[in-house]
Amino acid sequence: MAKLGLNVDHVATVRQARGGVEPDPVIAAAIGELAGAEGITIHLREDRRHIQDRDLEIMRQTVKTKLNLEMAATQEMVRIALRIKPEQVTLVPEKRLELTTEGGLDVILNLKTITDSVKRLHDGGISVSLFVDPNQEQIKAANKTGADYIEIHTGAYAEAFNTADMGHELEKIDTAIKLAAKIGLGINAGHGLNYVNIKPIASLGGIEEYNIGHSIISRAVLVGLDRAVKDMVELIKYS
Repeated sequence: MAKLGLNVDHVATVRQARGGVEPDPVIAAAIGELAGAEGITIHLREDRRHIQDRDLEIMRQTVKTKLNLEMAATQEMVRIALRIKPEQVTLVPEKRLELTTEGGLDVILNLKTITDSVKRLHDGGISVSLFVDPNQEQIKAANKTGADYIEIHTGAYAEAFNTADMGHELEKIDTAIKLAAKIGLGINAGHGLNYVNIKPIASLGGIEEYNIGHSIISRAVLVGLDRAVKDMVELIKYS
């Protein structure tokens, strides 16, 4: 049965807007776990625009399920991961001016760098996932790096404007799931997923974990984080 990995980055975004100490993503992570999230995801960006090093360090001590650290495949970030030792690292592309991650890794173009990062993280006892578009060649390249998982970038599906486009993107995701399973990669998914568009993807099967943040935190503003997480867990498990 699929799991929810709660991304609490945007709790930190609200905090950083005022430069204060609240709301605290560490507390949000704990509430999320109590509500049924089976993993906590945070993205430590190079520009530290939301999650801070302090958040990562404390969460390593407090997260009871699985800590998934999203990060760029840089020397600095690999060193941080090897020191903190989250259960999983998800390597993602990162651009300074983007509002959020805009697409999957180009594993083909950056094969050596990513492979080296995967090896170093594995040597440190950390499982590795690569955030990739539902593209067959990128998935095959991901397998060459020795990564344990892929996380399928669902942004194009989430941003589809009509039923035909959504159906086309859903087919691409289904094909990606089948290929990854065939070659032995674990499969996660995320980006732009919400309480409406999660159902068609969940019904495909084959995905182990959905990493979702923005829609849950947005809903939490209105109904509370406990309720928002429980609602998403129910959709994922029973779609």
